[in-house]
Order: sequence, then C-alpha cells, then structure tokens
Amino acid sequence: MQTSSDRHEYPAHWEADVVLRDGGTARVRPITVDDAERLVSFYEQVSDESKYYRFFAPYPRLSAKDVHRFTHHDFVDRVGLAATIGGEFVATVRYDRIGAGGTPAPAPADEAEVAFLVQDAHQGRGVASALLEHIAAVARERGIRRFAAEVLPANTKMIKVFMDAGYTQKRSFEDGVVRLEFDLEPTDRSLAVQYAREHRAEARSVQRLLQPGSVAVVGTGRTPGGVGRSVLGNIRDAGFPGRLYAVNKAFPEDQKELDGVPARRSVRDIDGPVDLAVVAVPAEHVPEVVTECGEHGVQGLVVVSAGYADSGPDGRERQRALVRHARTYGMRIIGPNAFGIINTSPDVRLNASLAPEMPRPGRIGLFAQSGAIGIALLSRLHRRGGGVTGVTGVSTFVSSGNRADVSGNDVLQYWYDDPETDVALMYLESIGNPRKFTRLARRTAAAKPLVVVQGARHGGAAPQGHAVRATRLPHATVSALLRQAGVIRVDTITDLVDAGLLLARQPLPAGPRVAILGNSESLGLLTYDACLAEGLRPHPPRDLTTAASADDFHAALSRALADDTCDAVVVTAIPTLGEGAAGDAALAEALRSAAAAVPTKPVLVVHVELGGLAQALSAATSTAPQALRSPDEPAPDDTPRPTAPDPGPRTPPPAGRPASRPPGSRPPGSRPAGPPPSVAPSPVPPPVAPRAPAEEARLIPAYPAAERAVRALGQAVSYAQWRRDALDPGRVPEYENIDEKGAAQQIAGHLARGQGLTLGMRETCELLGRYGIRVHRALPAPAPDDAVSAARAIGYPVALKATAPHLRHRADLGGVRLDLADEEQLRRAYDELTELFGKPAELRPVVQGMAPRGVDTVVRAVIDPAAGAVLSFGLAGAATQLLGDMSHRLIPVTDRDATSLIRSVRTAPLLFGWRGSAPVDAAALEELLLRVSRLVDDHPEVVAVTLEPVVVAPHGLSVLGASVRLAPPPARDDLGPRTLPAY
Repeated sequence: MQTSSDRHEYPAHWEADVVLRDGGTARVRPITVDDAERLVSFYEQVSDESKYYRFFAPYPRLSAKDVHRFTHHDFVDRVGLAATIGGEFVATVRYDRIGAGGTPAPAPADEAEVAFLVQDAHQGRGVASALLEHIAAVARERGIRRFAAEVLPANTKMIKVFMDAGYTQKRSFEDGVVRLEFDLEPTDRSLAVQYAREHRAEARSVQRLLQPGSVAVVGTGRTPGGVGRSVLGNIRDAGFPGRLYAVNKAFPEDQKELDGVPARRSVRDIDGPVDLAVVAVPAEHVPEVVTECGEHGVQGLVVVSAGYADSGPDGRERQRALVRHARTYGMRIIGPNAFGIINTSPDVRLNASLAPEMPRPGRIGLFAQSGAIGIALLSRLHRRGGGVTGVTGVSTFVSSGNRADVSGNDVLQYWYDDPETDVALMYLESIGNPRKFTRLARRTAAAKPLVVVQGARHGGAAPQGHAVRATRLPHATVSALLRQAGVIRVDTITDLVDAGLLLARQPLPAGPRVAILGNSESLGLLTYDACLAEGLRPHPPRDLTTAASADDFHAALSRALADDTCDAVVVTAIPTLGEGAAGDAALAEALRSAAAAVPTKPVLVVHVELGGLAQALSAATSTAPQALRSPDEPAPDDTPRPTAPDPGPRTPPPAGRPASRPPGSRPPGSRPAGPPPSVAPSPVPPPVAPRAPAEEARLIPAYPAAERAVRALGQAVSYAQWRRDALDPGRVPEYENIDEKGAAQQIAGHLARGQGLTLGMRETCELLGRYGIRVHRALPAPAPDDAVSAARAIGYPVALKATAPHLRHRADLGGVRLDLADEEQLRRAYDELTELFGKPAELRPVVQGMAPRGVDTVVRAVIDPAAGAVLSFGLAGAATQLLGDMSHRLIPVTDRDATSLIRSVRTAPLLFGWRGSAPVDAAALEELLLRVSRLVDDHPEVVAVTLEPVVVAPHGLSVLGASVRLAPPPARDDLGPRTLPAY
C-alpha cells in the first residue's frame, strides 16, 4: 500500500488488460511500494544494452535508493506503470512532472519527462506502444499536456515508438542525445495509429485461436460420449494436421493413447508447445486447468464448460474470475459455455466444436453468440434442399457462448483482412461496445458485406452471461445506426442465410432495376410485386410459357443481362413434367453459361419444387466456382467427409476485398498478411466485382419463394448503394457565425451550479443563438393582461399556446390558438383555453409571434453512453409519436448525412411537394441539422437537444420550441488507450 505521505489513493481505474501486437495479453497497472521485489527481479532479466539505453551508462543493478524512487509515487507528479504477465513485470514506464528548467516541479507545471524499460524477451510485442498510450492518458488526467524524452541515437526502437505514436512532435539533437517533445492531446493521426494497432493486435489474437499448430482437449472422458470426447473426435475426424492431445487427470499413468490420439494426465506432461486448449471439465475444475495451461505457455482457450454467468450471480462472479485468471497468463478465451470454433482452410482443418461434421470449405464467416443458433446456421448452409438450397461453405465459425472475452468485435478485426472470408454473417444477442462495433462495421463493410441479425431485440435486457453497457436508445435507433455504418440488418436467421448466399456467390448490383423472366406468369407476377414492396424497379415480367426449353431460358437470360437498363435478373421456374433430373441439369447449365458471359450482374433463381435444379445450379463443393473438368476427370463427391475437400479455384473477390491465396501456399498455423489498416482514411473501393475468368463457372443461388429471393436482392442493392455513397462521405461544413468559445464559457458557467440541469428558455435561446440557431421568442402569459402585453411587445398576429406537459405539442387537443390579429381575439382565445383546460397556472400559456406556414418537424440530439452522440429527425405529431417515423445519424453529421437524414423518413414526401403542395426549404433544414450536430460535437456537455416544432416553410424555417440539457459528458473509451473490457 502507499504511505500516508502520498497525496492520492491508489488509482484502481488505471488498471487495464491490453492485447499486444502478437495477440497475447498483458495487464497494465500502477507500480506501488509492494512491487519492490518484482522490480528488482524484472531489472535482473534486462540486458546490459537495454540498461545502458535507459540510464545512458552501465547500470548493472538498482540501488536501494533507486528501488524506493521507482516504487514510491504520488500518482500526480510522479507516476509509474508496469505491464505484467503471469504477475511479473515485463515492462515499466514512468513520468516525472518538470518545470521550465527541466527540474522536478508540482502542478500547475504541465510538462513531464517520460522513460521506458522493456524486458528484452518481450521487445517487439508492442508493449512500449501500449504503455505509452496508457501513461499519456494518465498524464492528461493529471493536467499534463506535454511529454519530453531523452533517447540515445542508437536506441532506434524507442525513438520509433515515440515517432510512430502520431502526436504532434518536436525533435532536437544536443550533447549526443535525441530530445523528443510531443503534445498529448489526441490527434486524428494518433487515433488512427491507435486504431490500426488495435486492429492488428485483436486480429492476431483471434488468428492464434483459429489457426493453432497444436491443440489439447482437456476433459476427454475415458468412455465414449461426453463433451470432451466428442470434441476430440471431431478435431481428429476433420483431419487437423497439427499435434493433438487428449488430457484427463483421471487417465491411468500407463495410458498413452485415446482413440489414436496421444493421451496425457496434465497439460504440463505434454512435450512441446500447445497453442490452443479446449476446456471441457466441470466449472469448479476450470481454474486448475487454466493455471496448467498458463504455466505451459498455451496461447488461448475455448471453454465449452457451462455453469458460469449463464447460471446466476455466483456463476457470473466465477466467470469474472476465469477471465482475470486467463489474462494473467496472456491468454484469450472463447466462451465459456461456447459451442466451439471451426476453420475449414485446407492448411488448418480445425473442428474444435460440438458439430459432428466439418462444414464444406467456403467464403462465408459465421459468428454466433448462441450455440443453438450456430447449429442452425451451419445446418442451413450445409444442406442442399429445403429452405435456401444449394451447396455453400464456411471459412471460419466462432460460437462465443457467454462472450466473456473474445467478442464479435474481435472476430470482425480478424475477418477484415482474412483472405479466406468474403462475407461475414453474425448472430448477436447483445452488442457490448456499440460505438466500437459501429466503427469496425463501417470499415469492414467497405471491404466485404457484413450481415447481422440481432436476437433478444425486445427483451429489454441482455441474455444471461453477457456483460454489456446500458443504452437508452431503442432498438430501431440502434438498427438505423448500424445501417448507416453499412451493416446489412436482417430480422431472421433465414434472411441472414438468404443474403449471405447471394453476396457470396454474385456480384453487387449496380442499381435497383430488375428483369424478371420465367416459365410461370403467376410466379413472375409474384416476383414483380415483391420487387415493388422492396423498393426495387422491376421490368414487366417476361413469360417464356411452360413450354420453354433450357435453350429458351439461356437466350432470354442472355438478352436480359445484355440490356443496359437491367441491373439484376430474377429467373422463375416451375417443374416441367417428364423431364426429371436431366431437365434440371440442362436448365442449370443453360442459366450458368448465360450468367458467366456477363459476370458483373447478379442472377437469382426462384424455383418451385424442382428436385435437382438447386443442386445443379450449385454443383460445387464450396461457394467458389468450380473449374471446368475434362471428360475423363472424376466428378466431385458431394458426400460430406471428415477431411475438407479441395475447394478448387475461387472467383476473384469484389474490388476492395483481399485477394485469396492458392490452396497450400502457406504453412500450417500461419496466415498471409492482408492489407494493413491505413493510418489515414483510405478510399472505399467501388462495389463492382471484377470479371471472373472464362474457365470458371458461375454459382447461382436458388430460393424456394419469390419474396425471399427479392428481399435478399433488395438488401444487396441497398448495400451496393451504401458502398457507392461511402466513396464520398461528404464534409462537415464550417460556419462563420458560430461562437464556440462563448458557448463553452456559458456551458461551464451553467455546470458550475450543478451536475446536470435543463436550461431555461432564455439560456436555451442564448446558447443556441451562439450556433446560429434562432428560436422564436415566447413570452409567458400567466394572466390575460400579461398576454396582451406580450403580444404588444412581439407584434400581432400572435399565437397563444398552452405549454403544460400534457398539452405541449398536442395541437389536436385544442391547446393552441393561431393568427390572433388583435387584443380582442387574444382575450377571447385566452378565456376559451382556461375554460376548456383549467387555470392558467395549470396551462402555462405563452404568447409567440406567428411563423410562416409550413411542415412541422422535430430535431433531436442525444448523447448515449454506449452508442455516442446521435442526431434524429422526423415530422412532428403522429408520425413520430405514434409511428416512430424518425431517422438517425451518428454525430458529427456531414452534409451528405444531413441530406439523407431528411429523406429517410417514410413521411418525407410531405416535405417535397406531395399532392401539389409547395416543397419546403430543404437547404435551410439541412443547415439546421448541421448546426445542431456541430453544437453537440463541439460540446459533449450538451447531452440532449430538442427542437420542436420546427416549422419548415417554402422559404426558411422557424424554431418555435427548444430545450437543452447539460451534464458532465459520459466517458469516451474510444478516445482513451486500448483496453479489453474490464472484469
């Protein structure tokens, strides 16, 4: 513990777990007086060269005075942090506050000298970079704005750590020492560097789990059956090429094998490294297993054991202890209560799950927080008939169970540059960090489609075992924000698979124009209606009649694809009597060959009980097209096998997706590097797939119902449009008449009176006025004479309004009187209101000047602690209150966002001349939205803004009501150092 002379208590909130560059984890925490022995032990393991770089002279050991200095901190002017693994120091960093002359000084001095020391065995893992982020955050909290560091020129690694951090820097050279000075205020570049490092580290941590070179299954029963024995058999039968071990402390000492797999009583008894351990022992025995794995150097755990947060409060505490225990050794966890993980890559062939069969290799990545839903997804993608037909395959599968550690965010980081995955499908029951998920989803969606279905949408609480932060946003708002980030949001797992099939097999459509052709007029009309319902622009269906042959289908599809006014084609087909399998195969070949000639347009098939057509359309063992075979080459065997078949050549991915590697081009356990995340934002690739080689056949997805095919197509059209729009996201405009400094002073003055408050009307008008938002003046009228005086001050004509909560914004109840031209009309209206609704004290009447007539709208902004700042827009009245017809965008809003925001509500036609009415001034409305966005973005203390009603006229607009709430802003973890969720 710290001594009584220390000025601050131990800052526990500085403790954090971080993911390092190689995917391992470390714990960052403050150094205390209790760490003297750890510090000495750590220093003894540092090389003489590293000591020389730290102290600029030979320094073989620390003196007692040094140890005291480096372990006694006041946590204000002197702070030390350590990175620990297994409870031992692997790196340290400290700062000392200094004054203008470089000597120790107390606050308000705002500069500090910083120095690092990293154990040689852990150099190159990104430990120093992580410590720099954390010590910088601590320094900012303590009022330090600038760091200075003196480094020997030969210490190039440490110079690189400072130079690559992205802060604004000044570099000088004097007396043989490089002096670096840098501001600690986060910059766009420092945040980009931080996000890029976060991406590499988290992606690597998932890669270590999904691409192990060796696996131990702990808890394999001695008799057949049981979870551990089943997982062991599944790994073995899948053909895992690495080392596999069965572990059970109950094995007899002389037992050496189990089911042909080497058997050991403990992980400690295994000769050689173990990359992944699958833990299938009762929950009470898991801590012992974690200790064994940690001490043996296991890199990650898949915990299939149940009995954690899924079993109640005691289990939740057991789960927290499990995560803390594993992170102590630098291990990450999938689970507990997980279904398992699968990697179908020919070099890995890992089925460390309860799935009895290895899925076919393919280009679809699956993530499910529910084991049951994971089973359903794997089953639907595996089978040929029934729901969505046709063979498709999986690249990787992760079932996270209770999601105590590895989450969907981590898997997204991996999929982003995984060359084996072209489409990501996710079933989520909770989103632990919506702000981060939105950021990662936007980046992922710019490269490959991301389809999400969210369960437990209306349950009001996260499922058992999911530790998530609270959000005040309704599900509809969260869904809208996900769509803004490019996520394809669907409602069911059927829709999830439908969309995934189309996106994995076909190029993105260039627009909403759809050609429909087939041999059933009725089925064509159903498809036409479904297209209209999805907002597509279908051509009139072309009926080929029931007598159409395969050649007729080929010719019609070829003509439709050649039509420049067509962006996609839906083929409808019903059985032809008497032709059977041969007819199905001929039709499938006709459609594939026609589609292959124009590989830039998607083709879908709606079939009705055509036994073999769906299989024939997808006659391959993966989602990739199959190379043409010579007549004497054997046909592929569709029977599922324990070992993964060669997927064959693959279709080149759409522009922007990482190119896939040829099978067998990398060693087991490794992954070719994908495109590194850019420090600066990079242009989003256009959503057009390159032309497939002529020798590759096209796989065409087939659907049993028109509405399912069209719904998937509609989602692809919307996603393709998002990709095009993302090429030019717009800009946040600057306005000359914004008084940002004055607003900050006003806000600080208000908050000095309390932690949270709603501003009065005068203060609201003043603050909004500093951002160029004029609110029509409304004067209180507690008596008829006051109303008359107010009207004289404002000028006739006026409006008289009741502002009591039960009457506000309810013109339908009669609490508003408009166009009062003189005193007589005003007094009569006042008497009518009080007679109808009660005394003035209950009504709270106000007098306000008349505004030009227009459309009543509402503008709101709110800062949600989980999702961030959100701007919302809708039409006032029943449209928003009854139908919830509002659109939402994350702040800061660009000019393009503002334009789309007002056009996204279903009632938008009322703004643009519906039924001959005059269109409103959309430019003025967009400017108002941008100004509100700027206010909230510039001042996070503005936690809520409501402008209602905003009357938008053909020329200009009038803000007739406004409220502003101030409060200390919620903490933003996305601006702080990298951390894993705390337990």
